[in-house]
Amino acid sequence: MSLITLTTDFGTKDHFVGAVKGAIYSELNDARIVDISHQISPFHITETAYVLKNAYKNFPKGSIHIIGVDSELSVENKHIALLLDGHYFICPNNGIISMIASEIKPEKIVEITIHNAIISSFNVLDIFVKVACHIARGGTLEVIGKKMDSCKQLTEVYPFINEDKNQIVGNVIYIDNYGNVISNISKKLFHEIGKGRSYEVIARNYKFSKIFQKYNDVINFEIPIENRQDDGKKLAIFNSANYLEIAIYKSNLKTVGGASTLLGVNYRDTITVRFY
Repeated sequence: MSLITLTTDFGTKDHFVGAVKGAIYSELNDARIVDISHQISPFHITETAYVLKNAYKNFPKGSIHIIGVDSELSVENKHIALLLDGHYFICPNNGIISMIASEIKPEKIVEITIHNAIISSFNVLDIFVKVACHIARGGTLEVIGKKMDSCKQLTEVYPFINEDKNQIVGNVIYIDNYGNVISNISKKLFHEIGKGRSYEVIARNYKFSKIFQKYNDVINFEIPIENRQDDGKKLAIFNSANYLEIAIYKSNLKTVGGASTLLGVNYRDTITVRFY
């Protein structure tokens, strides 16, 4: 039986997540369900894409991923199911797939067409669950939809590179649970444009002349622990997803704050890398 994952902006206060899981178990009592996240900011497809992009590849091929963010059906927001990189995705056609796997072409895409037989205001529960269970039983995409050649593309989230190729201008695309701000500047792009040159990273009024590989690289372990004042140090780092991140060492949004609050760097703010 395939794994079914859930990524939504439902939160955990209301009944929505429980209802979706119950519906899956009602159709497949031996289903295996994994929650990726239900804490996505409401209707935030960029945030959703970042979370899923860095999660789905860790699941086995054939896994089925339900995306319940900005999922209400409309003439401008059709529902699709697709096979991409060996994984199935069931989601709205709002551009999220182009952000999850911009360099990978889907192997198969269909526009879901079972809505005519189902009237619903809770599409994830009544439509996406049925499609996921159909796929989990070995059903084909063609049975639940009509073939499409491509899905909606979003290009606004890509970094800008100037003509002289000495500057990358990116944007904050995600703020994590620690308040670290993650840009859309990948490690691969940094090295392709930088070509070993010196650089500085600029976030608002703050400049960084070094990008660390690990958070604790900012610590000087030669200094006795009782003499260190490391908590609260700001740093630039390539995170585990290989994106440029501005962080505060051992930050906590609920107590001391994080990079987003202490440095005033927020979603969509500019992060710039200058080479010289």
